[in-house]
Amino acid sequence: MTHRVDEIDLSARLGAEESERRILAAQRRLTQLRLFTAGLLGTPRGPGLLVLFEGLDAAGKGGCIRRLTASLDPRHVSVRPIGVPTDEELRHHFLWRFQPSIPGWGQMSVFDRSWYGRLLVERVEGLVDGPGARLSAQEIVEFERSLVNDGTTLVKFWLHISDEEQLARFESRAKDPLKQWKLTQEDWLNRSRREAYLEALREAVDWTDHAHARWDLISAENKPYARVTVLETLIERWVHDLSGRGLTVPAAHGGDYLR
Repeated sequence: MTHRVDEIDLSARLGAEESERRILAAQRRLTQLRLFTAGLLGTPRGPGLLVLFEGLDAAGKGGCIRRLTASLDPRHVSVRPIGVPTDEELRHHFLWRFQPSIPGWGQMSVFDRSWYGRLLVERVEGLVDGPGARLSAQEIVEFERSLVNDGTTLVKFWLHISDEEQLARFESRAKDPLKQWKLTQEDWLNRSRREAYLEALREAVDWTDHAHARWDLISAENKPYARVTVLETLIERWVHDLSGRGLTVPAAHGGDYLR
């Protein structure tokens, strides 16, 4: 049976003009929802929003995050890039280091990578074995369930690109003096382990796609398509969660089609 990861339609495309129109509409709706949950539209504060971005190197996480946060006041959103854990963080349970950045009521956080590094990079590099990864997945599900039950809207994105597209983006970065800093030897090493990463991803999705926090697997082969899909999917997930908690979500202003 074909896995969900292997069924991602990488042929999906959007033209630049349509993409820009839909991004602007989505950004307007995101701003409205953010003000609503922050308690700045004359209503009480709503649940915090946590958006996780995962994906292969050069899949376009940064570009999606920029479009997501572009219309928001910097005081109303926190973006946290997740890197290698520090010595102090390694002294604790692997989820410990994420706690300070979890959004409270009325807050919003975006993670550029997340605790899923435990099931992906750490597993591929042999820092976590199979049984350890399975146990970590159970702990992640329990952690996410507790966050959602405590009042957090949690949205999880995986951005997917083909081997050929990744190579093209790597080579483009290597030639651009302003983008060379994005490309490291570790990125090339990770690329050589693509099949191992995909196998780890398939299991991670199977283990951690649960009712409280579903995985949204996004085709990022075409950047305009990925950016629109991320923003519109986030709006759909956010509104659904808020409505499910009994909140009356304001209608989109100006007749925008995004609900």
